[in-house]
Formats: sequence, structure tokens, C-alpha cells
Amino acid sequence: MRNSFQRILVPVLLASAWASSPAIAADAAGQRAFAAVDPFIGTGGEGHTFPGATVPFGMVQLSPDTRIQLRKDAYGWAAGYRHSDTTIVGFSHTHFSGTGHSDLGDVLLMPLSGDVTLERGDPDTPGSGYTSRFRHASERAEPGYYAVTLDDAGVRAELTASARVGAHRYAFAQGKPAHVLLDLRTSMYDYPGKVLWSRIRVRPDGTVTGFRETRGWAPGRQLYFAMRFSQPLAGHALHNTETDIAYKGFPPPGEKDPKRRAQVEGRQLVASFDFGSGLTAPLIAKVAISSVDEAGAIANLDTDMPGWDFDGVRAAAKAQWAQALGVADVDAPEPMRKAFFTALYHTLPAPSLFMDSDGRYRGPDSAVHQAKGWTNHSTFSLWDTYRALHPLLTIVQPEQRNNDIVQSLLAARRESPYGVLPVWAFHGQETWCMIGYHAVPVIADAYMKGIRGYDANEALDAMVASANYGPYDGIAQYRELGYVPIDEEGEAASKTLEYAFDDWTIHRVAQAMGRKDVAAEFGKRAANWTHAFDEDTGFMRARKRDGSFRVPFDPDASGYGTDYTEGNAWQYSWYVPQDVAGLAAAHGGSDALLKRLDDVFDAKVDPKVFAHMEDITGLIGWYAHGNEPSHHVAYLYAHAGQPWRTQARLKQIMDTQYKPTPDGLAGNDDLGQMSAWFVFTSLGFYPVAPGSNEYILGRPFVRKATLDLPNGKRFTVIADALDDAHTFVGGVMLDGKPLDRAFITHQELMAGGELRFTMQAMPNKDWPGAAAKAPYSISVR
Repeated sequence: MRNSFQRILVPVLLASAWASSPAIAADAAGQRAFAAVDPFIGTGGEGHTFPGATVPFGMVQLSPDTRIQLRKDAYGWAAGYRHSDTTIVGFSHTHFSGTGHSDLGDVLLMPLSGDVTLERGDPDTPGSGYTSRFRHASERAEPGYYAVTLDDAGVRAELTASARVGAHRYAFAQGKPAHVLLDLRTSMYDYPGKVLWSRIRVRPDGTVTGFRETRGWAPGRQLYFAMRFSQPLAGHALHNTETDIAYKGFPPPGEKDPKRRAQVEGRQLVASFDFGSGLTAPLIAKVAISSVDEAGAIANLDTDMPGWDFDGVRAAAKAQWAQALGVADVDAPEPMRKAFFTALYHTLPAPSLFMDSDGRYRGPDSAVHQAKGWTNHSTFSLWDTYRALHPLLTIVQPEQRNNDIVQSLLAARRESPYGVLPVWAFHGQETWCMIGYHAVPVIADAYMKGIRGYDANEALDAMVASANYGPYDGIAQYRELGYVPIDEEGEAASKTLEYAFDDWTIHRVAQAMGRKDVAAEFGKRAANWTHAFDEDTGFMRARKRDGSFRVPFDPDASGYGTDYTEGNAWQYSWYVPQDVAGLAAAHGGSDALLKRLDDVFDAKVDPKVFAHMEDITGLIGWYAHGNEPSHHVAYLYAHAGQPWRTQARLKQIMDTQYKPTPDGLAGNDDLGQMSAWFVFTSLGFYPVAPGSNEYILGRPFVRKATLDLPNGKRFTVIADALDDAHTFVGGVMLDGKPLDRAFITHQELMAGGELRFTMQAMPNKDWPGAAAKAPYSISVR
């Protein structure tokens, strides 16, 4: 009997182990990826990332704020936290990751021991307010969790999050009264009148609710919250510091004592919640947010965190991050693994969830809408993220996530008073920041890749409407003339070039859908870049209405009043990703174009020339890696037939513009675009023209990487002999066959398989060869 049982049991156990091994392997890869992330990367310098707690695409992004500046000084604190600071103002629940604009910072909490003060004070004068000193040695951060000791407050603070709830755990100093301060006056930056109206309400069951409406980058933004504590309140005080002098000890005439108020409204509200000096366990505070109403915030609180299991919420956040990061299994030296997985981590906070647990959300018309069958997202930094972030999400995120993003863009267009797709939107509100209509290539790239969980006809109509009728600078003249005239609109060269690329992506979708009339119209508009090209100087320039170029012309000039947006002629003249072959021909051939690219990288440039442009950073010659218009430029060498020169430039960029330290990003991460560039480049390929379904090959920076694709297949990149002495590509094999071209297609990637690079010490100038198939260009297709 024993032998028979063993004969049955062993095959069953082996079969079970075999069946579960992919899941076990994926879990192990996720745990390794999770452990490699350092959320402090990018929190120094101009990276503008934050180290706090969130889940992938979470609506709550809970993080410490180290200073709150006046608007004119707020650039360095766009994410709320700056690694060089030594004080913390408090912990707020909404943040941007890596932007060049500061806003959000909603619902700020600060734990206090002992006496209560309602003012922030001067961070450089300890004890002047509730701001507390801290030491980096006491900090800990990992995906979904942050902890720090507040030295002046005498509190150990821990943060974690679910999708809609931020959870705080505070261990107070023994023997001192414990308090939690709620400040609705603060944001990432302050200026008079930013808070239009706000409310704090203490309900009979101890739940604290409220809202505030702010004017700022997104005017009229409304945010509601609900908060509960794990211990009953021993007391509370609600203050309006604009009209109420009670916080100085004198209740205003005819009003109740702030310690007896159940509700207060106004523009400058702050509250203190008291728990006495007898706490025997850490206090937990949980805060949910909603764009809809207080009832929605309460429902989010009850849905996401019904109890008080802080460690359970932290474990769930860790599991979500391990799953999201575990799509890649990477073999590389530890510094590279840290940089890679932190970059992947930084690609996943946005576009963020913007919808209550019941599917309601507030749209750009400020009305409440209901999502049915899809999940609404907001925070679209599209001028940045259409280039690499959104193409990366089509590879590393489930198809449903990408469908939700498209659905969110289409819903925003339906609800927009202007009837167009978002430009730069957050919390459902449009900011009209930056140029172009770059929701269009995001939708086009998804459609061309077969992501179709939305009404394709509606999508094309939305793209066309946005290209024809949007309230963008110069769009009417662009349609009339084929370019934006500089004597009527500023930064006209940049606008002409970016509109032309977006138009090309409409051409691609219309062509694929059989809409020949639309395809013909936008195929013609895709060539409008030629109107900006000056063959005498070799630069893209702005024309006046009469067709002449504006003079005098200085290719070094950048900024407001010039021909260019956040750049100059040296940086913008290569922005024709849809027609690199046409760009080369305009220069007189590929060799001439490549010579001009060398001039960009090899120039001797005094960084002071960009002292007035805080966004132009990460200089290599004129190449500015800290800003998006340069991101495709190094790949143009390969596109134009000399991949070895791309390989050399990529090493130069990776060596100088990224490092796994707090100041390890050369410029704003811009909601993950800088990090997405790093992820793609580490893997050895990059989407120069989203919508083309092609990735230009560079060179890998990891020995091996395996991607678990959304369709269940696996794609592996291998770099044989990769080390510091072998940095050039000798040859490439795709699924065991020599690859005689410098690109792969999205279909090849999604089919799974193996892309193998053979690395060597010297460049192979003969690969892929003169007869190699060229990457996509509209002028030769």
C-alpha cells in the first residue's frame, strides 16, 4: 500500500509544483523587484519625485511635505518633499510625481505632542510653529510605505495607502498630550486667496469630514475628505484663522468656543484633535478623499479600509507593487537593478485613479458623472508622457488599464465645455498647460497596438475634433496656412512641429479604419513640418503670415518670446519622428543629418545660457536630457542608418544623466516620462514615433531582462558579454535568427520570444548593413 500511495502521490506533487511554478517564479520576481526600489531617488536635485506611500495609479498619494513656499519660489517643492530639507510640515494626501509645477498637497495632517500651535512657523527657526525637524537616518521608504521620526514633535510617524485611503500610524511620546492637527490652509504653494472655500465637520460618531475648493493651476478644483481615528476624541477645536481670534485665547463675539464647534466654514481652516496623555498604543488615522462629496469620501473609507489594520493595508500595498513591478525580471549589477526598478516604479503613479468606489467622479464641467464598465483616471501630463510613458504602459500594464486610460480621455472630451480631449489635466480639471493635442497620439498608439476596449469611431471623432477645433494657440492659422505664424502666436515653430506629429497619428488610425478622407487630410497635415524647415540654416524656424522667416534669428535663444517651447533651435529642429527619412532628405542626406546631430552633442555650451529656463537641464552640448523634446534624438542615428552612434550616445546619456541617488534624475521626472525613457533604454529599444508600432534598437544596459506581457507571453532581452568593456552591439538575433534591421515591431515583441544582442568592445559599423530595411517614415511608405 505504501509503495502504491507513493506512486500516485509523487506524480501529483510534481504536476502541482509544475503548474504553480510560473506563479511562484512571478511572485519571486515581484519580491526582488519590490526590494530593489528606492523611493528617495529623484527627491533631490530637480527630479521632483516624492518618497511617500501610494499604490499603483492610486488616487491617494500620501507623502511628507518639507516646506510650503510662496508661489514664486515653489518650483523646487513641486512634489512637496525635497531631500535637502531638514524639516517636515506635515503629511498631505495628494501629490504630483516629478512635475515642474506645484499644486495639490490636500488635507495635511501633523501629529503633535504637548502644546498645540496652529501656525507652521519658520522651518529655519525650531519651535516657532508645528513644523518639526527630522533626520534622514530615521526615514524609511519602500513602495506603499514611508516612516520618519519627527524630532521636535516626539512622534514616530508611519504612512501607508490603499487606492482611496491614506493610513497614518503615530507613536507619541509617553506622558505628553497627543494631538493631530488638520490644516486645510496649506498646499504645495501658498498665495492669498488660493482656498476659495472650505469646511470641517465633526460628526456625532467622531468621523471628521470636510472639503475645500481651490483656485490654482486647475481653477475651481473641489476635494472632499473623510477621516476617522482609532481612539475616541478627548476633545477638538475648529478654527477659522481668517476671522477667528479664538486660537489666541479670545473667542469672537457672538460665536461658540472653537472647542465646542461641530462645524466651521471659511477660507482659512485648521483643527486640532486631542487624545490626552494616556495612549497605550499608536494612534491610527485613516483619511479617504473624493471629488464628489463627503458621502463619497465616507463610502471610500468604509470600502477601502473598514477596520484598523494598518499592517494589513501595508501588506496589500506591497502585494500590489510586487505584482506591478514583477512584470520584469532583470539580471544586472545591484546599482543598475535599483535604478531600473525605481524607474519602473516611477512610471506607475499616474495617470491616477479619479473615481469613487461607486463609480462617480467629477468631470471637467465640474458636474458629477458615473463610470460604467471602466475606471476613470486623471493626471495627464500628456506633452511629456505620450513619448514613452504611455507606450511603456501598453507593455507592462494589463490591457484593461490601457483601455481605462483611453476611456477616461474620451469621457473628458464628452464632458469638456470645449469638446476636446485633455491637454494637461488633473483631478478632472484642465490646465491648458504646454502645447499640442497629445491625447491624440496616446489613443492612436493604443489603437494601432490592438487595444480596442472603447468605441473606435468615437475615438477618431474625438481626435479629429481636438485637432480642428481645440482652443490651442494658432490652431486656426495652422489649418489655414499649414503652420503657426510667429507674428500672431508665440513659440510657433514648436507648435507647428508638434501639431504635425499629432496629425500623423490621426492619419495612421484613419488609414487603419478605412477612413480614407480623414487619412488623406491628416496625412497631408503630417507633412506640415516642412513649412518650419529652413534649408539655409538647417534649423526649424518660425514663419510669419507672409511666409518669411522671422529675423533676426538666434538658434541659441530659448524661452518665452522665441520660436520654441522650453527649448531652442538646437533642441527642437529634430522633432520629426514621423518622417526621419524626410528630415534627412531635407538636410541633403543621412550623413548631413548625422553631422548636425553630432554638432548638437559635441557643442561647448555654457549652462548659464539656460539660467532663465528652469526646465532645460541635463545638458550634453545642446542636448538637454532633462526636458522631453530631446528624448528621441540619440535614437535618430540608428533611425538614419548608423546604430553604433546611437549606442555611443546612449552610454553617454546613461552615464551622466541617471544615478541611483536622491539627485539621480537630470530633470523633472514628469509623471514618469524620464523614468520610462530609462526603462526602455535599459532594455535596448525605444518608441521614437508612438503610433508607428516600431521600436528603434539601441543597446541593452542589463545582462538579461524578461518581461511578462499582458497577453500571458514572455519576451526576453539578452546582452551576451555585456560589461564596461563591451558596450557596442556586434549583432542581434530575434528568436534565433539574425536581425538585419535596427528596429523591432510591437507585434514581434508581444508575440514573446527572445531578442539577443552580442556585445563587443568596438562598434560594428557594418550592422545592420546598407540593404537593411529602414524604420517607418511617412515619406517612404
